[in-house]
Amino acid sequence: MLKPLAHRLRPVRFEDVVGQDHLIGSDGIITHMLEQHKLISFILYGNPGTGKTTIASLVAQKSEMAAFAFSAATDSKQRLKELIDQTAYHDILLIIDEIHRMKTDIQDYLLPYVEEGKVTIIGLTTNNPYITVNPAIRSRCHIYQLNDITEQDIIKVLENALNSSEVDTDLTLTKDTLAYIAQSAGGEIRTALNMLEATLLLTQYEVITPKIAKLAIGKPVLQLDGQADNYYEVLSAFQKSIRGSDVDAALHYLARLIVMQDLVSLTRRLMVIAYEDIGLANPAIGPKVMAACDAAIKLGLPEARIPLSVAVIDCALSPKSNTAYTALDQAIADFETGKTGSIPKHIINREIKGDASLYKYPHDYPYAIVDQSYLPEPIKNITYYHPKEESTYEKALKERLEWITKKKKSR
Repeated sequence: MLKPLAHRLRPVRFEDVVGQDHLIGSDGIITHMLEQHKLISFILYGNPGTGKTTIASLVAQKSEMAAFAFSAATDSKQRLKELIDQTAYHDILLIIDEIHRMKTDIQDYLLPYVEEGKVTIIGLTTNNPYITVNPAIRSRCHIYQLNDITEQDIIKVLENALNSSEVDTDLTLTKDTLAYIAQSAGGEIRTALNMLEATLLLTQYEVITPKIAKLAIGKPVLQLDGQADNYYEVLSAFQKSIRGSDVDAALHYLARLIVMQDLVSLTRRLMVIAYEDIGLANPAIGPKVMAACDAAIKLGLPEARIPLSVAVIDCALSPKSNTAYTALDQAIADFETGKTGSIPKHIINREIKGDASLYKYPHDYPYAIVDQSYLPEPIKNITYYHPKEESTYEKALKERLEWITKKKKSR
């Protein structure tokens, strides 16, 4: 029996993998590792369908090392011992799926072999390894993030599929049809190829339009409206309307999104809006929007429109502030560019244990305020949060901040 199209078109070269040129393109770090025969341990992380397993498999083929697969979620320590026994004869490449689930005893057994270079690791995870992977493993691996697959990436894959020897058809698929399949696949290349394969069964037609393709696809993850507007442009217009306090425009784009029937993306965007565009101007909006979104998901359509209408009107007419997330973004940018320093000794527990007088416990002071620096020395005078005064709540935060600053200076 013929295998599915997605399986038959599984990439056999780096050039066949889309969206990850920063890693496997001509200037990609993994490409250079292989060219120089200096493969080092690394972790690939990214959303499902971005190509982690495919890249690891291609690296294994190109490295000429003895490669083995190991699942941190299901394989045992005994299985790992059997694989590592191979190092008595040659070095090995170990592809570890779901590396964030690796148990401590398995790590402890593996790490000496990684240290000696007898085992090279390629870890795979959908979770952020900076948070979820044990530091002992993480410190021995380079970490590379995969890009999300765009609609243009998927369209390119679909075009390549139609031009490949694996597809023999006289049907003509319009550009709008390929775009429709790409949008309907929810960012998954495998799903898009499965949809394409089903669409090619409609041999009673000569030209496949989006309307005809829908007969094969069924209900897509994302659905185009009558004018074939890009779904993400509608989402963006929805957010910009709320940000601009235009309640009628917000309701118009909400109506479009409800007709598209993708409650998951709609509610996710609305929750982002509550914190990105309203934030500290009206902090009560976050829980209110969350409750409305939960109700919408539980109710399903068409009733979901009722709590969503309430939330959207409330968001559109609310005061707006982006001071919280812009403050954090600046702090992240500073840290990533090296604008940081060592944590002050007087707030490090091991230092305090040696000399308790280093740390001034705020609750021992009036108003729980003490003139004590918490930032690293090189940036001790930096200010990230700049409150606005357009809302009562954030104006109160500004006054509180000024009062705290004044009290610290007075001491």
